[in-house]
Amino acid sequence: MSTLVKPHGGGDLKPLLLEGDALAAEQTRAKDLPKVEVSSREAGDIIMMGIGGFTPLTGFMTHADWGGVCDGMKMANGLFWPIPVTLSTDKTTAGGIKEGNDIALFDPERNEILATMKVTEKYTIDKAHECMMVYKTTDLEHPGVKMVMEQGDVNLAGPIKVLSQGEFPEQYGDQFMTPAQTRAEFDKRGWKTIAAFQTRNPMHRSHEYLAKIAVEICDGVLVHSLLGKLKPGDIPAEVRSEAIQVLIDNYFVKNTVIQAGYPLDMRYAGPREALLHALFRQNYGCSHLIVGRDHAGVGDYYGPFDAHHIFDEIPADALETKPLKIDWTFWCNKCGGMGSMKTCPHEAGDRVLLSGTKVRKMLTDGEDLPPTFSRPEVAKVLQAYYATLTEKVEIKMSGHSAK
Repeated sequence: MSTLVKPHGGGDLKPLLLEGDALAAEQTRAKDLPKVEVSSREAGDIIMMGIGGFTPLTGFMTHADWGGVCDGMKMANGLFWPIPVTLSTDKTTAGGIKEGNDIALFDPERNEILATMKVTEKYTIDKAHECMMVYKTTDLEHPGVKMVMEQGDVNLAGPIKVLSQGEFPEQYGDQFMTPAQTRAEFDKRGWKTIAAFQTRNPMHRSHEYLAKIAVEICDGVLVHSLLGKLKPGDIPAEVRSEAIQVLIDNYFVKNTVIQAGYPLDMRYAGPREALLHALFRQNYGCSHLIVGRDHAGVGDYYGPFDAHHIFDEIPADALETKPLKIDWTFWCNKCGGMGSMKTCPHEAGDRVLLSGTKVRKMLTDGEDLPPTFSRPEVAKVLQAYYATLTEKVEIKMSGHSAK
């Protein structure tokens, strides 16, 4: 009998991915259905529903769900949910679909049908309202806002049957774990309390420190990397994974950390996305989510600890998975070790704090990162990656000069 937190909604995991004969039959049927193209974000949502990460969703949200989630973080049936999970298309495509019709959800990037869907409702939304409620801004420079404002004008709601996990199992192998697999692994290791560490970046000393704080109070940590799309300039998942693994192998006690990945794109919704991260980590079996500074943020759209505060604003029973709220962490030269704003009394000049821009420049220039900021094994992996980028730029430039 598992002692892990229950999946969201209190029932069992609800993976929507078909298997065996049912999968083969639906794949054949899907070929003859009208195709609706999905965006990268929608494809990630489909795959997440397929593996049970978005339990207990059965498909894309209705207008009532959309409104309830935007305005009060609750679906029409009362289930807590912090960010709309919707599917949109253009007016022309929507005009050819009737409510009650079945459609095939086609991913043009992967050139495959990811799912079939019974359309139960067609509706339009106030995109600016969604942006203000979810992202706290309508600024098109915000990548999440841009995503919503550029989506189709008509939303389609209805249950889906998922036919594929995309390229994730093949590309990432054992690192791509479903909620059922992480839960089985936690049970096998005898872990009852697990903290998820959300990351879309390599782990430096401050991230290592956050994870080690969690190891002190939980049975284990799941370093859970986003494998979907990021914004330009972010480090690719395979490089990030290698850098994280060398950190785990060299600086953590064995059987305290597992690295895995999940298939979503970032929405950069700050506090609301922190809630979504906690919700689907509950499905993965995690009792806690590490929430540090500027969790899931971008630019200056959110306060550094807005993602801490939002957990105090939701009903106590909304989520079983609870936040581990940790302040800004860093190396302090005067302390002679890692600390946080809560534990280090010294001046800013004593603290090793490097901006992402500064780190990228140092790596691009082949400079060593300070060992007080990044472990040398991690820096080596990142330097090798940035060296390939420099080579590509040099080749491109020499090609231009030859013309």
